[in-house]
Amino acid sequence: MNFEGLDPGLAEYAPAMHSALDPVLDAHLNPSLLQNVELDPEGVALEALPVQESVHIMEGVYSELHSVVAEVGVPVSVSHFDLHEEMLWVGSHGGHATSFFGPALERYSSFQVNGGDDIRQIQSMENGILFLTKNNLKYMARGGLIIFDYLLDESEDMHSLLLTDSSTLLVGGLQNHILEIDLNTVQETQKYAVETPGVTIMRQTNRFFFCGHTSGKVSLRDLRTFKVEHEFDAFTGSLSDFDVHGNLLASCGFSSRLTGLACDRFLKVYDLRMMRAITPLQVHVDPAFLRFIPTYTSRLAIISQSGQCQFCEPTGLANPADIFHVNPVGPLLMTFDVSASKQALAFGDSEGCVHLWTDSPEPSFNPYSRETEFALPCLVDSLPPLDWSQDLLPLSLIPVPLTTDTLLSDWPAANSAPAPRRAPPVDAEILRTMKKVGFIGYAPNPRTRLRNQIPYRLKELDSEFDSFSQVTESPIGREEEPHLHMVSKKYRKVTIKYSKLGLEDFDFKHYNKTLFAGLEPHIPNAYCNCMIQVLYFLEPVRCLIQNHLCQKEFCLACELGFLFHMLDLSRGDPCQGSNFLRAFRTIPEASALGLILADSDEASGKGSLARLIQRWNRFILTQLHQDMQELEVPQAYRGAGGSFCSSGDSVIGQLFSCEMENCSLCRCGSETVRASSTLLFTLSYPEDKTGKNYDFAQVLKRSICLEQNTQAWCDNCEKYQPTIQTRNIRHLPDILVINCEVNSSKEADFWRMQAEFAFKMAIKKHGGEISKNKEFALADWKELGSPDGILICPSIEELKNVWLPFSIRMKMTKNKGLDVCNWTDGDEWGPARAEEEHGVYVYDLMATVVHILDSRTGGSLVAHIKVGETYHQRKEGVTHQQWYLFNDFLIEPIDKHEAVQFDMNWKVPAILYYVKRNLNSRYNLNIKNPIEPNVLLAEASLARKQRKTHTTFIPLMLNEMPQVGDLVGLDAEFVTLNEEEAELRSDGTKSTIKPSQMSVARITCVRGQGPNEGIPFIDDYISTQEQVVDYLTQYSGIKPGDLDAKISSKHLTTLKSTYLKLRFLIDIGVKFVGHGLQKDFRVINLMVPKDQVLDTVYLFHMPRKRMISLRFLAWYFLDLKIQGETHDSIEDARTALQLYRKYLELSKNGTEPESFHKVLKGLYEKGRKMDWKVPEPEGQTSPKNAAVFSSVLAL
Repeated sequence: MNFEGLDPGLAEYAPAMHSALDPVLDAHLNPSLLQNVELDPEGVALEALPVQESVHIMEGVYSELHSVVAEVGVPVSVSHFDLHEEMLWVGSHGGHATSFFGPALERYSSFQVNGGDDIRQIQSMENGILFLTKNNLKYMARGGLIIFDYLLDESEDMHSLLLTDSSTLLVGGLQNHILEIDLNTVQETQKYAVETPGVTIMRQTNRFFFCGHTSGKVSLRDLRTFKVEHEFDAFTGSLSDFDVHGNLLASCGFSSRLTGLACDRFLKVYDLRMMRAITPLQVHVDPAFLRFIPTYTSRLAIISQSGQCQFCEPTGLANPADIFHVNPVGPLLMTFDVSASKQALAFGDSEGCVHLWTDSPEPSFNPYSRETEFALPCLVDSLPPLDWSQDLLPLSLIPVPLTTDTLLSDWPAANSAPAPRRAPPVDAEILRTMKKVGFIGYAPNPRTRLRNQIPYRLKELDSEFDSFSQVTESPIGREEEPHLHMVSKKYRKVTIKYSKLGLEDFDFKHYNKTLFAGLEPHIPNAYCNCMIQVLYFLEPVRCLIQNHLCQKEFCLACELGFLFHMLDLSRGDPCQGSNFLRAFRTIPEASALGLILADSDEASGKGSLARLIQRWNRFILTQLHQDMQELEVPQAYRGAGGSFCSSGDSVIGQLFSCEMENCSLCRCGSETVRASSTLLFTLSYPEDKTGKNYDFAQVLKRSICLEQNTQAWCDNCEKYQPTIQTRNIRHLPDILVINCEVNSSKEADFWRMQAEFAFKMAIKKHGGEISKNKEFALADWKELGSPDGILICPSIEELKNVWLPFSIRMKMTKNKGLDVCNWTDGDEWGPARAEEEHGVYVYDLMATVVHILDSRTGGSLVAHIKVGETYHQRKEGVTHQQWYLFNDFLIEPIDKHEAVQFDMNWKVPAILYYVKRNLNSRYNLNIKNPIEPNVLLAEASLARKQRKTHTTFIPLMLNEMPQVGDLVGLDAEFVTLNEEEAELRSDGTKSTIKPSQMSVARITCVRGQGPNEGIPFIDDYISTQEQVVDYLTQYSGIKPGDLDAKISSKHLTTLKSTYLKLRFLIDIGVKFVGHGLQKDFRVINLMVPKDQVLDTVYLFHMPRKRMISLRFLAWYFLDLKIQGETHDSIEDARTALQLYRKYLELSKNGTEPESFHKVLKGLYEKGRKMDWKVPEPEGQTSPKNAAVFSSVLAL
C-alpha cells in the first residue's frame, strides 16, 4: 500500500515512539478508548472493547458485529484474514502483531515483530505467518515463535509481498527491483529489474503478475520471465489500491490538480481481454481501498479513509443508497481486508481499533478452516441457557432421561385444544396496489420484509389485532385512529374524500374559513406544500418572483410566480401546484438529491419527511437563485450599500445569501482564507452530555460561526494535514433560513431538555418555583400574578415545550465577530436605521415548518406562518398580523405560542425562517406583469412534420388584440397520466382513494366577436415528456403521436407557451365562454375570476337537477349534432359560443328570468323523455359545415 499518497497525516507517529519491544501507551491516546479497557502494567490492552451480546445482523447485508482494541492509541497498519484458520491478524505502526480468533474476536496471540518499523504486509502460510517490515522479512508461528528472520539491505524500503507458490515469494518496494526469495532455503534466488520504481501493491492471476506503482501505473508481467506485457497509466498522481477479478481490473488513486494531489472519485476500470480502459466508475466516496467481493455478482467494495463504504458493480452505476458508514474510533481508516469466504470485512483505524463487519450473525472466514490449536483446551460442560420468555423455544433442548411413564406435558385431548397461529395482516401497500384477474390478485412487492420470510411475533400480533378491533366500521368512527390520540386534529394529515362529482361537492370551507388559499395534497410530491406557502408569505419573495419571466421551458422561478399569482387571485378556494411540481420533476438535480418520491414511497411514508423537506429547502433556494441570476431586475433592491447589489447576483441572493470568510489554519501555521456564501444554515448541536442549559442564540451562533477540525490540503506542507476550519460572517442576510436537523433521538432529547430548562426559568422569571414532580393548578398561577388575582403572566400551557425565541438580535463586531442573543419586545431598541448603521439587526420569527410524526403513514408536514399586514389588507381589508397553521388545504388561525411549542413526541421542528425587521421597506414591492401581448402572435411549432396545410387556426393580428370584456370561446382536451385508484367497500359502494392524474393535451381559443367570429386564434397541442397512460381518444380526439415532436403533424407547443397566452387573456379581462370550464381551468392550473367565466353548463342548469352535456344542448337549441365519433375542441368551443348567444336571446340578455325558466323546464322534460341521448343522425351535420370554417380550410 502506498502510505505516502494514502495518509500523509501519519508523520506524527515517530519510529522512536515504539523503541521498546513491549509496546507502551501512545502519547496521542484518545481518552475515550480507556473506558472499560483493562491495561497490564506495560500498558497493553488485555481485553477487547465490550460488545453487546445480542447483535442483530440482517442476512446478506453487511453490519458491524464486533469492535476490539489491538493496541491502544497506535494506528493499525495492516490487517489480514488467515487463509487456513478462523483468525484475523493485525499489525501496528509500532511493529506489534495481534491475532483474534473467530467472529467474536477473542484475543489469540500478541507479540512484537519489529522494534522500530511498522508492519507493511502479512501473509498466512500453513505453518506460520510472514511479516514484512521496511527491510525485514520474518516468518513466525501463530503463537509467536520465530521460524526464520531474513534481514534485507538497509537501503531497501519494502512495501509489498506476493506468494507465487507454496515456497516462492516476491518482495517489492520503493527501489527499482523486485526480489524473489525461496522460503525453503531462505535465500534470494532472483532479482528482477523494474523500469518504473515504487512497487507498493502486487496481485496475481493465472495469466499475469500485476504490479501497482507509486507513479499511478499498473504493469502486467509475464508469469515466467517477469517481463512487462502491458501497462495501464491509471492515475496522474499516485495509485492508492487496485484489485483484479476475472477479466476486470479496477483501481483507485490520486490525480494531479493545480493545488497538488487530490483523491479521484473515478475508479479506472480495464478489460483484460481487450487490454483497454472501459467507462470509469464514478463513486460517491473518496476511494482509498477497494476489493472485489464476488458473491452473487462481481461487485466492488470501495472504502474511504473517513469510514464510508460503497458497494457497486464495476460496469454499472454507483447508487448513493448503497453506502454504509464504519464508525472508527480514530479519525481515519488505515487498512481493509476481505475474508476468503467473502462473509467478513475487517477495518483498522488510526486509534488501534479493529472493526469486524459481517453479512451473517455467525460468519466463517474460510470455506474450509482447520481446527485452531489453543494453549488450554476450552472445556464446556454446561447446558446452554434457556430463555423461558421465548414462545418459540424448542423444549427438545432440555435433556430428559428415557422413561416409559406418562410425561406431564402429555395432556389428554379433553384438556387441550388446537390453537393455530393467527395469520399476520396483509400489508396495506399490497392491498392498495393489487390488481385482480379473476379471483387472483397481483401486486408488486413493497419490499418491507425479507423475501420468503414472514416473522411470527405472537405477542405483538395479538396486541395489533386488539388495537384494530377498536376501529369501528362506520366512516365516522374510522376517522378517529387510536394512534393519533396525542395529535391535535388540526395537525393530522388531511385527505380529500372524492365522490361521483369529484371535488365539486367537497366542502373545503369546513377546513378553511379564511380568504387565504390552501394547496391540494393529492398531486405527486406535494409534500412541499407547506414550504410553498412559507415562500409565498414572504412579501419580497412573492413580488420579485412574480416579476420574473424567462424563455426556459421548465423554470421553477416562472412556475412559482404563476402559482403565487393563483394564490393572490383565490378568495379561499384551494389551488394546486401541478405545473410547478411537473417542472420540479424534470430537473435532474432534484432526482439526484432524492427529492422526487414514487407514489408508493409517498403513500407508505418511506424515509424521513423532515430530512426530505430540509433538502428541498436548500434545493429550491439554490435553484431559484440560479434561475433568476440571468434575469436580474436592476431596480429590485433599494437598500443603501451592501455587497449584494451587484448585477451578477439575483434577488434571491440579495434576500437569503450570507457572505462568509472560511479560514483554514494548518498546524504548520499557514492560514488560508476563502470567501464564500450560503443561502441557509444548519444547526450544529453541542456535544455536551452534562445537561447544560443553552440559549437558542448560543446554538445558532455556534452553527453560523462554525469551528471544526478536518483534513485539508496545505500548500505549505504540500500534503493533507489536520486543519482548524473557522467561519466568519462578512454580511448578514435579510432572511435567515435555518435547517434544524433534528434527525435522531439525540437531537430530539436536546430540544426536550432545553425546553425544560426554559420552562423552569420562565417560572422563576414570573416569581414562582417549580419542583420536579409538581403540577400547577390555575389558583397557583394566579398567585404568581398581581395581588388582585389578575393573571399577568403566560399560562402554563403557553410556556411548555418552548425553547425557540420569537426574536433574535445579531451584531457584527469590528473584529469580524458575531454576537447573537435572544430578544424580547421589552428590551431596549433604538431607531432601526441608527442601529443598523452600527451592524445591529433584530430578526423576527416568521415561519416554522414542523414534522408531525405518525408511525403508520410516515407523518406529514405543516407550517406555522406569521401572515403580515399587506396580506390581510389585500384579502380581508384589515391591517393586523396573525399566526396561522397551514396544513395543505386546512388553514386555521393559532396563538403565537403554538408556533414555537414543539412536543418532541409528535411535533418536531424542521425549518425556521427569521426576517429582518422593516424588511419590506428595503425592496420595491410593485408587481409588474411580465407577460406582453406578443405571446398571442404567431409562433413556430415544435413538430418537425407540421406544415401550413395542417394549420387549424389564424393567429391574432395587432389590430385584433382583445380588450376588457371581449368574448373568447375556450375548450381543452386532456390525456391521463395516472389511472384512478379506488376501493370497493364492504357494502358494495365504490370509494375513490386517488383521482386520475390528467394533463392538458390541446387548448383551443376562438374569437367571440368581430368579422372572424368563430375562427380559432389558438389551437395548441401540448408537448409532454411524461408517460401517457390513456390518450382518451374517444373523448379528446388525441391520438398517439400527436404529442410527439418527432412524428406529430399538429401545431405543437410547450405548456408554458400556451399558459402564458391564457394568462395574458385573463389579465387583460376577457370573458371565457365554454362548457365545463371549471375542470378545464383546474387541470390547466389557472385561477380565473368568476366574473370572467361564462359556463354554459351552469347557464342551462336548474338547481338540484343534473348537468346537461354540450352535445344534448347543441342538438336541442341549435339543431347541431356534434361529437359524433370523437370530440373536437374547435367544434366544442364554437358550439359553446353559439349556445351563449342563444342564452342571451332566450333570456333577453338576462332581463326575463321567468321566461327562460320555462325554456329550461321544457329542456329537462325533453331530456327525460329522450333519456338524455341525441338521436342518431341520418346525415351528419356539424359546425364544421358552416361558412365560418371555410376560411380556415382555405389556409
